[in-house]
Amino acid sequence: MQREQISVFDIFKIGIGPSSSHTLGPWRAAQQFVQILNGQNALVDVVQIKILLYGSLAKTGKGHGTDIAILLGLSGHDPVTFAVDRLDATIEDIHTTHQLNVGGMHTVSFDSDDDLLFLYTQSLPYHPNAVTFQAFLSSGKAITETYYSIGGGFVVKEGAESNCSTEVDLPFPIDTANDLLHWCRKTGLKISEVVMENELAWRTESKTREGVMQIFRVIRECVYRGCHTTGYLPGGLNVARRAAGLNRRLTGDRSYHNFNEWVDAVRATGNGFQNILDWVSCFALSVNEENASFGRVVTAPTNGAAGVIPAVLMYFIAFCDGYSDDRILQFILTASEVGSIFKKGATISAAMGGCQAEIGVSSAMAAAALTECLGGSQRQVLMAAEIAMEHHLGLTCDPIGGLVQVPCIERNTMGAIKAITASQLALQTNPDNAKVSLDAVVKTMWQTALDMNSKYKETSDGGLAINIPISLPEC
Repeated sequence: MQREQISVFDIFKIGIGPSSSHTLGPWRAAQQFVQILNGQNALVDVVQIKILLYGSLAKTGKGHGTDIAILLGLSGHDPVTFAVDRLDATIEDIHTTHQLNVGGMHTVSFDSDDDLLFLYTQSLPYHPNAVTFQAFLSSGKAITETYYSIGGGFVVKEGAESNCSTEVDLPFPIDTANDLLHWCRKTGLKISEVVMENELAWRTESKTREGVMQIFRVIRECVYRGCHTTGYLPGGLNVARRAAGLNRRLTGDRSYHNFNEWVDAVRATGNGFQNILDWVSCFALSVNEENASFGRVVTAPTNGAAGVIPAVLMYFIAFCDGYSDDRILQFILTASEVGSIFKKGATISAAMGGCQAEIGVSSAMAAAALTECLGGSQRQVLMAAEIAMEHHLGLTCDPIGGLVQVPCIERNTMGAIKAITASQLALQTNPDNAKVSLDAVVKTMWQTALDMNSKYKETSDGGLAINIPISLPEC
């Protein structure tokens, strides 16, 4: 029986950094709460709003911008369209005026110190990322809702079933890699073609193409912006941005008018091994430096792992002659299905499974996509995903200072390189000789997640987070 129906646009979402589970998810939860107030015709009667953050949302919420995201969501702003250059001024206005314009329609008094509470020692049983909204009405009544941000920007309201997309009759229902391989064998379709057939149950092919290319445009703009922006990342760690400097060294410090001109220059630097390694690292760094700076990124499948797929896709575009709409569509559709399989069979939430659930999954997605685009068989595609994840098993999430910076940004470069290596191994291997299936590694990843100590699950209570001395400014 199918547990979830997941579209390509559930896996790839446009949003704002630095975290899909701690920024995008709480932002969406805040928007949903405002919709409930509107639906009950209660918005104009609200006199006070309180927000309670639990578990990982409390412990790393400030570093991940959870408070900022929630205030923007409650104020009626959307992460897809909100102008990121207005972020600081918008939040500062709320703090200085002590007023919150709920849904952009009704203003209430609001003091972050009293009304937005980080409950560091409390967790709710369903998921470590929990937030409760309380709206107190002039009548003396209150409306309370609890939401769980379960990774990748997915949000579940307490008491509701997880429902990623409108329920439809999919021609090829898929829960596991074995299901996917069954449909590929039965139809002779590539994995990306199976995905497109399923997407047709939600919308026309032209709409899917249009949406995927919009996803690519955001990725493209993010990579280009990150490769041309210098300075230091916010948050107090004083981490210097490196992508722009690396880009200048590799291209000879030239200036470019647009993305296409720049890609031509990237391609012209040559196909040497060290050069390609440097560029893949540069691509990944650029995205995650943007992510850490509250820039606009695409969950792939999360924000913390948002640089892996763009880096591998850029490698494919610049060094494998992959710059066409059809090839980009093929890449993103294939990657999305592998991400869906991991979400259904395990998790894409670091708060549930550590960084294996983020970087590991993104590396598997990228490896699969690259393998299909380079001509691999369906079994080689799944083998590439398996190889990539197998060598991320047990990877912990221990962000220093609760910020999505160290070790998160460099970790995206590692995930991208592993994905390319996994793809090359799969393309040079007879799948008949494979000892480990993708389904086996998905199962193993979930078992590992369950066994992992909670201090290694995005809490900053263990690992590098407690062994690297830092002094962050007071929030």
